[in-house]
Amino acid sequence: MEIKNLQPECIWRNFDALTQVPRPSGHLDKVQQFLLDFAKRVGVEAFKDEANNIVMRKPASEGMENKPGIILQAHMDMVPQKAPDSTHNFETDPIQTYIDEEGWVRAKGTTLGADNGLGVAAIMAVMEDKTLKHGPVEGLITADEETGMYGANDLPADELHGDILLNLDSEHWGKFVIGSAGGINVTATLDYKEVDTDPEDVAVKVTLKGLRGGHSGLEINAGRANANKLMVRFVREAIAECEARLATWHGGNMRNAIPYKAEVVLTLPTENVEALKDMVDEWRDTFIDEYKGIENGIEFFAEDVECPKTQVPVEIQDNLVDAIYAVHDGVIRMIPAYPDVVETSSNLAIIDIEGGKTLIKLLPRSAREDMKDYVTTMISSCFSMAGMKVETSGSYGGWDPNPDSPLLAKLMRIYKEQNGEDALVQIDHAGLECSIILGKYPHLDVVSLGPDIRSPHSTSERALASSVEPFWRLLTAALEEHP
Repeated sequence: MEIKNLQPECIWRNFDALTQVPRPSGHLDKVQQFLLDFAKRVGVEAFKDEANNIVMRKPASEGMENKPGIILQAHMDMVPQKAPDSTHNFETDPIQTYIDEEGWVRAKGTTLGADNGLGVAAIMAVMEDKTLKHGPVEGLITADEETGMYGANDLPADELHGDILLNLDSEHWGKFVIGSAGGINVTATLDYKEVDTDPEDVAVKVTLKGLRGGHSGLEINAGRANANKLMVRFVREAIAECEARLATWHGGNMRNAIPYKAEVVLTLPTENVEALKDMVDEWRDTFIDEYKGIENGIEFFAEDVECPKTQVPVEIQDNLVDAIYAVHDGVIRMIPAYPDVVETSSNLAIIDIEGGKTLIKLLPRSAREDMKDYVTTMISSCFSMAGMKVETSGSYGGWDPNPDSPLLAKLMRIYKEQNGEDALVQIDHAGLECSIILGKYPHLDVVSLGPDIRSPHSTSERALASSVEPFWRLLTAALEEHP
C-alpha cells in the first residue's frame, strides 16, 4: 500500500505530496512555493513573511465568526540524515517511503521528515476541508526550526491574530506537552597553520559508523553512543602509543542530532601501522561490549589512504584532542520535581578539522536558564583553554508549563471521550518553538500534540500510521468545540 492511501486520507495524501518536495533546513525555496501554490489551489489566503515563514488564513465557518482564533503551528524543514551507502540528495531528491510489517511509515535510507511534515500535512488538511466547523484558523508553518528556530525567532510580533496555539510538533500520541527545554548554539573555531607531514610517514583513515544517532533532545538519555566521543578515545591512544598525527577529522552533520558517524585521517611511521590496526580491532570490541543492547550496528575499521602533505601541528592537535575528550556530552541533570525528565544536557554534534581550520558545534539544552548558562560556560571554558574562539547564537528560552491551561483541560476531556482513557501531560527535553512564540504573543494558550513518531533526526525515523487517525479526530473536535 502507498502511504497516500492510509487513513485519514486527508493527512497522508498531503504528507505524501510533501515527501516529493526537497526541504532540508536551509534549502526551503521549493517547499515554500509548494505551500503557497497549495493555498492558492484550495482557496485560502497565504503569504511568506519577512522571516520566511508561510502563513495561511482560513475564515470561520458560518455562525462561528465570534469563536476565538486558533493558530495551528508546525515547521516546514526536515533534518537531512542518510545511511552511509545512500546516494540521496536532499536538495533535489524525493523521500522514498514505505510501510513496514508493524504499521510504521519509514523512509528508504534517509530521515522520513514526519518531524514535522505530519504537522504541516495536518494544517494543509484543515485548510482544504470545506466541511470542518471552526472559528478563524491560522496556519503558521515556520522556517529552519531544526537549525536555529530562525523562523520563530524572526516572527513579526503583529502578524498573528489568534488566541490559542496548537503546536503540532510533538511525537507521542496520548501525551500533551505543556513545557519544553531551552537551548543555545555553541560554536568553537580555531585557525592554525598546517605543518608538513614527514615524507617517510604513511596515512590511515579510521571510520566509525553504524551508530543509531537520534534526536539530541528526546533521545539524549537513551544511552546511545556519540561517534565523536568514541573516536576521541581511540585517537588519543593512537597518538600516545603509535606516534600518530592528526591530519583530518569529520564527525556529525547536524547540531541537534546525535552523531552516528566519524572519520579521521592519521599519519604515522610505517612500522606502526600494524599496531594501529590492531588497536582499531581492540577498540571495536570495546565499543561493541560497552554498548551491547543499545548499539547493534557498530562498525570501526581502518584503511590505507594516500598520505596528506600537511597535518595539524603537535601542540594544536594535543589541545584539540584534550578538549574534545574533556567536554561534556549527554545528560547533566534530571528535573528534581520530574526525575524521569531530563533537565540539562549537551550534544557534541559536529567536528570538522582540515585545511588549517577547526569547527566544533554543540547544542546544550536546559529547562532552567541558570543551568543553560552553566553548561554553556562549562563548554566555553573547555574550548577556550584549548585556544579556541567560542561564540554562541540562536539562544531560546524554555517553555514554562501552565497546568491550569483551559486549552489543556478541553483537550484532556476530548481525548478521554474519544479514547476511553486519560491522556498524559508532560514536559519535553526537546526544544519547541512555543517558548519563542509566547515571547512575542504572551496572551496565547498553548499546548503541543502530535501522532507517534520515533527516532527523529535519524535514518530510523518512523511514524505509526494508526496513531494519525485518532490525532486527526481530536484535532478537528478541538477546532469545533473550543469556546
